Amino acid sequence: MQQRILGRTGRSVSVVGLGTWQLGADWGNVSESDALAVLEASADAGVTFFDTADVYGDGRSETIIGRFRALRPDAGITVATKMGRRVDQVPENYTLDNFRGWVDRSRANLRMDTLDLVQLHCPPTPVYSSDAVFDALDTLVEEGAIANYGVSVETVEEALTAIARPQMASVQLILNAFRLKPLERVLPAAQDAGVGIIARVPLASGLLSGRYTQETTFAPQDHRTFNRHGEAFDVGETFSGVDFATGVEAARRFADAVASARDSLGIECADRLTPAKAAIAWVSQQPGVSTVIPGARNVDQARSNAAAGSVPPLGEDFDSAVRDIYDEYIRGSVHDRW
Repeated sequence: MQQRILGRTGRSVSVVGLGTWQLGADWGNVSESDALAVLEASADAGVTFFDTADVYGDGRSETIIGRFRALRPDAGITVATKMGRRVDQVPENYTLDNFRGWVDRSRANLRMDTLDLVQLHCPPTPVYSSDAVFDALDTLVEEGAIANYGVSVETVEEALTAIARPQMASVQLILNAFRLKPLERVLPAAQDAGVGIIARVPLASGLLSGRYTQETTFAPQDHRTFNRHGEAFDVGETFSGVDFATGVEAARRFADAVASARDSLGIECADRLTPAKAAIAWVSQQPGVSTVIPGARNVDQARSNAAAGSVPPLGEDFDSAVRDIYDEYIRGSVHDRW
């Protein structure tokens, strides 16, 4: 697995990491034993970066990662967690006292004295411009509660504001074949500033796996059922904000592009380039991306996702096909929103 430096953390992390929202059982039920098996399979495949949050399963995801760290202390995992979504989303709640409480809870869950990386979890837009907020984060670093801090954002403008912060270690954002806007300004700005980029939702909530049809349904507790129109949180987090029917059609075109790339790369059936693997690899191959964090609900998915880190360059023809699909199906509905 290729390793890259994660921005100002100075830490070497795998180019394909693991997102663990699903291990909190927020995508349907995942047993603790299955969750631990996913973590172990990922680590065995060379993954060294886990991303979680204090609200994933109300701390369940963090707690399972903490247990895994105790079982595998030599795995060399960098853990990034997130905070800020446990209260009403108003800037007044982003205070040092609240930060200390949230960080202490995460430290207990993860069994870590000092957290590797803490990210503000898609806070209200004014928070990014608050000196007091970032002074509070600097205080947590000085106190040794956290080693580094970053932000998880919804919009390009939020990302650019965050990148300008002098101690900002990383920015996490949605980047996939159905969300190309960050390529224009955010990734170049992050490279110039030495800020790491953590790319989330690389499969557009599974659309880019090519497995869904217009008739596909999801469990009632799965956000792909209850948040299609932003009922619970930003709709851009579900299918990257793309209408499901449109996304299914665009994903078919993406699968065709993958088949063409497979032929041109000469990849044998034994090491088949699936749409999901190609979608993850394509994101990881964008200049400026530090790590991409697909989720996995089972061992096979974890292994397949990790294997995307060794896919050879997909080439200009594939990149052009991705952009053509985006322009035809996606751009008009999402490009100006985030």
